Amino acid sequence: MTEYKQLTAGGSPDGMFTAGPISESDFFAWEALICGPKDTPFEGGVFAAKLTFPPDYPLSPFKMKFDPPLFHPNIYPDGSVCISILHSPGEDPLMYEQASERWSPVQSVEKVLLSVISMLAEPNLESGANIDCCKLYRDNYVEYEQIVRDSIEQQLGL
Repeated sequence: MTEYKQLTAGGSPDGMFTAGPISESDFFAWEALICGPKDTPFEGGVFAAKLTFPPDYPLSPFKMKFDPPLFHPNIYPDGSVCISILHSPGEDPLMYEQASERWSPVQSVEKVLLSVISMLAEPNLESGANIDCCKLYRDNYVEYEQIVRDSIEQQLGL
């Protein structure tokens, strides 16, 4: 509830996103609308994501899922976001991420959404969620960019 008040009072930097509960009767289910970052294939798009908070939030991170899914190296084909800041706190069992990169209770919805916007602009190909997308991004960026732009036009009904 405190985070929601902070988000609505201050707004987001540059109007890049908005977020809040879908219903006042359930503060564990939020929706976020994220503007595609400038100078990326996502520019001009507005993307909806569901944020699902666990009962022990903020001790555990929320889940984030784009609906409809985005074609992006760090987004699973079902729309679920794969980003370090949303991984459970503590040491990474795969020894890829440092504990400081993972979730901690001092993180916030705003920090996560800003990290996701940054991720849209600069994917982490070393930690891909959509392997086919990673391969295309690396091997044929022009085709990747066209697929993203076409999907945005389709979502916008253009």
